[in-house]
Amino acid sequence: MRCPSCISDATRVIDSRLSDGGDTVRRRRACKHCGHRFTTFERLEVEQPRVIKSDGRREAWEEGKLRRGIIRALEKRPVGQDQIESLLLTIEKLVRLSGDREVQSSSIGQFVMESLREIDEVAYVRYASVYRSFQDVSAFADEVERLRHAKDQVIDTDQLSLLSSGGSVEKT
Repeated sequence: MRCPSCISDATRVIDSRLSDGGDTVRRRRACKHCGHRFTTFERLEVEQPRVIKSDGRREAWEEGKLRRGIIRALEKRPVGQDQIESLLLTIEKLVRLSGDREVQSSSIGQFVMESLREIDEVAYVRYASVYRSFQDVSAFADEVERLRHAKDQVIDTDQLSLLSSGGSVEKT
């Protein structure tokens, strides 16, 4: 690190501390040449992949677009801001962990729909209606029926059988 006073490369770290909740390292430095002290900050640079839209255009990742879509789906629903922030972080993490330099917007939409289904079913249907471009009421009804059927499947698999595998009750 160059000294801002004399532009010498001969500097040393006096003190290092975490700041911003552990996302930044704050380093106090001193120049060996002129003795000037200064502070530097080290942050992880996270590069989000580019988004490939359905028409083939490529855009830079915009967290604001994702946030607006999720907030609009959750409008007037009993979901707290902490849950929304957690949802956003989870989706961004899933996109980053894919390891791809470019990601299809449809993949992001799927991540959002799966996450919304777990948080709030009404928000899920709202988001799905825009994401899948529902054209009429029957498309809404079909999606609600799919959601209801999927929910019934989960309930059936979570219940334990009271009968043994042979179908009869054992007497002790």
